Amino acid sequence: MNVNQHSSHPDHDPFGLSTFSDGLYIGGAWRPAAGEGRIEVIDPSTEAVIASVPDATVADAAAAVDAAASAAEGWREMPPRKRSEILRRCFELMVERSETLARLISLENGKALRDARGEVAYAAEFFRWNAEEAVRISGEFGLAPAGGNRIVVDYQPIGICVLITPWNFPAAMATRKIAPALAAGCAVILKPASETPLTAYALAALYEEAGVPPGVVNVMTTSTPGPVIAAMLADARVRKLSFTGSTGVGRMLLAEAAKNVISCSMELGGNAPFVVFDDADIDAAIEGLMVAKMRNAGEACTAANRIYVQSGIHDVFAEKFTRRMAALRVGPGVDPDTECGPMITRKAVEKIERLVTDAISRGARVLCGGRSLAGRGFFYPPTVLVDVSPASDMGCEEIFGPVAPLYRFESEAEVIAAANDTEYGLAAYIYTRDIGRGMRVASKIEAGMIALNRGLVSDPAAPFGGVKQSGLGREGGQHHGIAEFMEAKYIATSF
Repeated sequence: MNVNQHSSHPDHDPFGLSTFSDGLYIGGAWRPAAGEGRIEVIDPSTEAVIASVPDATVADAAAAVDAAASAAEGWREMPPRKRSEILRRCFELMVERSETLARLISLENGKALRDARGEVAYAAEFFRWNAEEAVRISGEFGLAPAGGNRIVVDYQPIGICVLITPWNFPAAMATRKIAPALAAGCAVILKPASETPLTAYALAALYEEAGVPPGVVNVMTTSTPGPVIAAMLADARVRKLSFTGSTGVGRMLLAEAAKNVISCSMELGGNAPFVVFDDADIDAAIEGLMVAKMRNAGEACTAANRIYVQSGIHDVFAEKFTRRMAALRVGPGVDPDTECGPMITRKAVEKIERLVTDAISRGARVLCGGRSLAGRGFFYPPTVLVDVSPASDMGCEEIFGPVAPLYRFESEAEVIAAANDTEYGLAAYIYTRDIGRGMRVASKIEAGMIALNRGLVSDPAAPFGGVKQSGLGREGGQHHGIAEFMEAKYIATSF
């Protein structure tokens, strides 16, 4: 295990934090919060304060809604081609500045620089994809079955959207919402996670440079999201809420949105099974698992959480996989040699410790890792457990860290039942050389997304989302992403 922790960062401002850390981005201007509060941004690798941002209040929320309302009609009426060109320019600027954005993500989030680079590329792609889709929004025209009238269906922007994003993918979770909303013709208010606000503000400056008009995108950080978001959802001009985060918080937001019957998209928790059958290519399955488990050090809703390996190959698989996990280099996200960065907070490490301790108390064996690392930073090592009891807490909770529990299984029916034994249904992974078996099992696993002989499931061109307690609606895809931000208007006419 290699750990290389930096104790400090240079005094200069390589990311241009000073240009936006002193104000909320509302109505195309950087402005102070109504109160005097500040939110400190912590480098998870060193526990050092790297910046602070304004702490928005309910008054700031009202100002953001006012700004979005002022800009909404102009953006809605802008020709789709012009909106498309602005979105395309957002994509181009993100690509041009990808290294700077990646380093900023690594600094405030802690993720390995290689993962941050991948996130920026993925995040930028939402602008390119939706730039292309913005000019393809069309309606419907037909004759009513009775022949008495024509049916005209027009798709219109839903209105002002409140977007709430998590800390684990500070660029991609924002662009996955902002890009389709803008393509649809909506003005938005983004509330990024207070742990990773700097990327959101940096992107706001980039959108302005790309030509997004003032007020179309507003960004505000707050340490009191409950009352701030409730104030926005209580405003009749707000018609959409799109949230990515935990299922628990999602339930509370759904209840708040119900008061004014606001349309909701919810991308919530996951507990993804990773199923490896006896006939799988073991090396390919391990490569896929390294992606599915260790992308962003396991801090992803799509992360492989429960790894089921058929008994015929279980021991060989466990041995090879453990060697790969134990060899990963742990260190600061900004270090180019790092393969596994820190967790986001001390609380996140404590949760992982609790889950591992509980699993061990129920009979699990540790093949590598298993204890948090000493020193500064919120580090936890890549960990592999075997003989894990299905009754362990980590069998039903999201681990959100670099811990891989392996479960042995015998039959196809057994593993399908185990995979579905969860309230979640976001993603699942299957490895087998038998494509018929793979498709059969995929059809029976209750999840919104299935990766068959692949360790990566996310794609801007595919609908992202889950079933059961993993959410409502879809993000991305040919029509799904934009459709979440539009409403159908039916017009009956005769001529």
